Amino acid sequence: MTTWHKWRTIILLFLGSLASIILAISLGAKDISFMTMWTSIFHFDANNNLHQIIYEIRLPRVLGAAFVGMAFAVAGSIIQAVTRNSLADIGILGINGGAVLFVTICFAFYPAISYGWLTFFSFVGATLSTILVFSIGLVARGNLSPLTFTIAGAVIAAFLHAISSGIAIFFDLNRDLAFWYAGGVAGVTWGQLPIFITIVIIAVFVAILLGKQLTIIGAGQEMASSLGINIRFLLFSSMGLVVLLGGAGVAVAGSISFVGLIIPHVARKFVGHDYRWIIPASALLGSTLVVMADLLARIIFAPKELALGILIAFIGVPFFLIVAKKMEGI
Repeated sequence: MTTWHKWRTIILLFLGSLASIILAISLGAKDISFMTMWTSIFHFDANNNLHQIIYEIRLPRVLGAAFVGMAFAVAGSIIQAVTRNSLADIGILGINGGAVLFVTICFAFYPAISYGWLTFFSFVGATLSTILVFSIGLVARGNLSPLTFTIAGAVIAAFLHAISSGIAIFFDLNRDLAFWYAGGVAGVTWGQLPIFITIVIIAVFVAILLGKQLTIIGAGQEMASSLGINIRFLLFSSMGLVVLLGGAGVAVAGSISFVGLIIPHVARKFVGHDYRWIIPASALLGSTLVVMADLLARIIFAPKELALGILIAFIGVPFFLIVAKKMEGI
C-alpha cells in the first residue's frame, strides 16, 4: 500500500468521523436540521430551545464520545503493539478496573470531589493496575507472553471489579456508580472537556511519534534491541500513554471495554501494520464507533437509553471470541 493510499484512507476516515459527529448531534428524541445545528454552534441564541439542546446537551456529549473513542482505541493499539497480544485492551487487561476502583473510593469518601481530582485518582488507579498486570506477566513467564497477560489481566480485572462492587454495596453507592460500571457519556459537561480533550490530543500525537518504534517492537523485543531501540524507555513511555488515555477515558465515560480490542484490528485492515498509520486510523475509527454506538443507545428505545458499554460489548464479545480462536495456543 503506497503512502498516498494511506493518506487517502486517513482523510476518508476523518470525513467519516466528522459525518458521524454531525449525525449524532442532529438525531435524537428531537431531530434537528443541519442548518439549526450550524447556527446553534456559530451563532448561539440563548433564547432558542433547540440551540440550548444542541449546545448544552448534545454537543458536549458527542464530543465526549468522540474523544473517549479515540482514547480507548489508541490505548488498545499501543498495548497490542507492546505486548504483541491481539486480545489486549484496557478493559480485558484490567487497566480500567483500577481506574474504576479509585473512582469508587472517591465517591465513597469524597462525594463532592471535583472532576480534576477525579481524573487524577483515575490515573493513579490505572497506573497501579497496569503495574500489577505487567508484574504478574513478567514474573510468570519472564517475558511479554500474550497468553500470560490475557490471563493475568482477566484475573486482575475480576479482582478489582469485585472490590469496587463491595465498596459500592457497603457505602450504598450502587445508584451513583451504575453509570461508571455500565459506561456512557450522557453526563459529559463542558467543564470536563478542555482537560480531557487536551490529554487525548497530546497523548495521540506522542503515540504517532512513537509509531515507528512500536512497529519494530511489535515484531519482537530482540529485533528492536538489535536495531538500537531503548526497550525500557519505549515500554515506560508507551504504558504511560496508555495510563493517560485509559485513566482520562474512564474518568469521563466509565468502564467501556472492547473499543481498544476491536479498532486496532480494523485499522490494520485499512492501513497495514505500520503504527505510524495505525495510531491515527485507530483514533478516527474509535471516535466513529463510540459516537455511533452512543447515538444508537439514545434512539433504539427512545426516550429510554441503553448503556453505551453494554451496546459495545454486544459487538466486542463475538469479536473477542473470533480473535481468540485464531490465536495460537488458545
